[in-house]
Amino acid sequence: MAGNLTRDEARERARILSVGSYTVELDLTAGDQTFPSQTVVEFECAEPGAETFIDLVAPSVSAVVLNGEELDPAEVFDGGRIRLPGLKARNELRVLADCAYMRTGEGLHRFVDPVDGSTYLYTQFETADAHRMYACFDQPDLKATFDLTVFAPADFQVVSNSAPDVSGAVVEDPAGPKSRWHFPATERMSTYVTALIAGPYHVVRDEHDGIPLGVYCRASLAEHLDADAILEVTKQGFDFYHELFGLRYPFGKYDQLFVPEFNAGAMENAGAVTFLEDYVFRSRVTDARYERRAETILHEMAHMWFGDLVTMRWWDDLWLNESFATFASVYCQAHATKWTDAWTTFANIEKAWALRQDQLPSTHPIAADIPDMQAVEVNFDGITYAKGASVLKQLVAYVGVEAFFAGVRAYFAEHKWGNTELADLLRHLEAASGRDLSAWSREWLETAGVNTMRPEFEVGADGAFTSFAVLQEAAEDHPTLRSHRLAIGLYDRTDKGIVRRERVELDVSGPRTEVPRLVGQAQPDLVLINDDDLTFTKIRLDERSLRTVVEGAGEIAESLPRALCFAAAWDMTRDAEMAARDYVKLVVSGIGGVSDVAVVQMLLRQAVSALYNYTDPEWRATGFDLVAGRLRDLLTAAEPGGDLQLAYAHGFADSAVSNEHLSLLQGLYDGAITVDGLTIDTDLRWTLLRRLVAAGRADEKEIAAELDLDPTATGERQAAGCRAAIPTPEAKAQAWDRIVSGSMANAEFRATLAGFTEPGQAELYRPYVDRYFAQLEAAWRDWTGEFAQTFAEMAYPAHLIEEETITRTESYIADRSPAPALRRLLVEGEAGVRRALRARRRDAEAAR
Repeated sequence: MAGNLTRDEARERARILSVGSYTVELDLTAGDQTFPSQTVVEFECAEPGAETFIDLVAPSVSAVVLNGEELDPAEVFDGGRIRLPGLKARNELRVLADCAYMRTGEGLHRFVDPVDGSTYLYTQFETADAHRMYACFDQPDLKATFDLTVFAPADFQVVSNSAPDVSGAVVEDPAGPKSRWHFPATERMSTYVTALIAGPYHVVRDEHDGIPLGVYCRASLAEHLDADAILEVTKQGFDFYHELFGLRYPFGKYDQLFVPEFNAGAMENAGAVTFLEDYVFRSRVTDARYERRAETILHEMAHMWFGDLVTMRWWDDLWLNESFATFASVYCQAHATKWTDAWTTFANIEKAWALRQDQLPSTHPIAADIPDMQAVEVNFDGITYAKGASVLKQLVAYVGVEAFFAGVRAYFAEHKWGNTELADLLRHLEAASGRDLSAWSREWLETAGVNTMRPEFEVGADGAFTSFAVLQEAAEDHPTLRSHRLAIGLYDRTDKGIVRRERVELDVSGPRTEVPRLVGQAQPDLVLINDDDLTFTKIRLDERSLRTVVEGAGEIAESLPRALCFAAAWDMTRDAEMAARDYVKLVVSGIGGVSDVAVVQMLLRQAVSALYNYTDPEWRATGFDLVAGRLRDLLTAAEPGGDLQLAYAHGFADSAVSNEHLSLLQGLYDGAITVDGLTIDTDLRWTLLRRLVAAGRADEKEIAAELDLDPTATGERQAAGCRAAIPTPEAKAQAWDRIVSGSMANAEFRATLAGFTEPGQAELYRPYVDRYFAQLEAAWRDWTGEFAQTFAEMAYPAHLIEEETITRTESYIADRSPAPALRRLLVEGEAGVRRALRARRRDAEAAR
């Protein structure tokens, strides 16, 4: 990977430099491989005579002029950096280069729409890829203003951080007319949140509270763009954040652009947020997808304050951006939108992600140690986003919501347009709350690992508690026992479902905390520790409570405790404290009583994951029949056209394994079988076909026919995944050759990898284990960070759940001493195999 800036290098560069402004000029009409890029940067140096470097990745550099002196590019440019010797107190640098369009989703990405042949461009610069488009000091604490001029084809819309003062003015050129766009200087911001989006985008414009709004997508997707729904959430977010943060939106206009082949969910470019194009729904989706899109919209909007206005000094404090944006978005969603149960979704999705990440050998404190850029690229994880947001939720309960946001408002007021560290935030929260947060910070932000809470009690002859305590445990590798504020709920089975009878809230610390307030209470059917999800912890269910959940989880009246019970059972399954087959049976018995479609979809994904990874392989077919059979019945009985019916249809497709269920799936795909209210639209057809292909019921003929019906970018991506999932050695060989060829764009690359590693086809992957390990070093050295990381994660032999996979991984690490970031990815993959082996042994024991 090129351009691995270290923290020490960044600190030294920030120590001596202060950057004033960038003036950048780009020409997007010069060809389809490269584009001319001219940068003029003005900066000061605290130590005249010192030497530093500026970042640039470009196929060629034609001119480097420092303070009027021409430097030889052959001498000062090494492909990733330009050396700058003999600096003065005030400096002007001019760089002329030909930069490359990317197909990896990094830098300035170029995409050609297969529907109409139109070209679309967009930037993705986080963590440090701005220097793929213009020469810059590419680190977050060297903020500057940015003035941008762009020459583009005449039919292009061009968007950047500021509103243009020249929009598409026609310029005559010997090669033909082109348009000129000028974006005047921004406020001071970090390089990674600068942006350029260009192409014949369709746009819907609006205005709210004096803020110009734009929603963009490709022209061929315009018929599917529900701009009104997007704008509704956007306006709700602005109203809520303006009041909450005490500071108006700082960047003038606000554009939201749905772009093709995006690598992440979205990116918080100041005033020009880019989103994964899949959020433009071309087929019917459940409300869970709309809820997820709304959370993403509000997350990126929160970044305008947390990250763009006030930015972490270095990537150690990435959580200051991501944890706060995640917390703020869910908080806003629960208070300002129709998704008032957003914290249930958070507990079900984000928190599950955090718990999984925090139990890996690579877990790290929320405030992480990031020595270089490769380290941060693998740190966009469940700790940085979801655990941090969970801990912030607990902090709000600890200091009080008014004091918390008063501290946040003071933080913004002092540090706007600047850079901060953890101590800056804590100082303001302490001042607002009157609490010393040093101990809280040490426990929650500066240590890794998750605690486990268990109830311990005795019951007298009359059925009442004679003693009750909460036991707190910590992992051996991360032994910190923390202070928790949590609630304990007592739930009884009634004719109105399983309902809460009593709730006790208390502070828990140390290995054992007595709860005298519960002594004398009748033992309930369900004891739920961490009721209302106040703290970040794993919880365990006692024997009676677990039986209640297994027998009647769907009877729990409220959504959040129901989600917490399912999460506890899932966590017990992953920790081999509960047989995976029992978890599958729990889902089968309880799924019909769950009305929250987001929870339904998560439970079905986890049940399928348990069947592939955690159950004894000898029971797997039985388990799949149980799940598919239940979903078949629910599918036909569900409200026609409802969200649950659609969720059941997708779940049935994922779990159909037997001939009977595959034949039903085939009938749905062919149209020979219909279900009242269920429309087999484009995306659902691909879902059904993918399962049929993976099961050997369809092949290239059907894939090609489906692509003829859907000749779009999404269709091409779906077809690539299906082809790689064909269960033959020949198909796997063709997929592997494409994966390692470097010829694919990022979206097709991921889709092909997903099909190649189809979980039910582990034996077909076995011949590629040695090839995977042989390819790793070259991939990490030669590919971009996004591609190398994607390959290392997705191609890892995770579904070969056997000791040999562990041995092979350990041998590679010992023999090759891979880079720390790559080593982390391998250790995480190995940990997943170890966990699966333990769970399978536990499941096999349950059959005896």
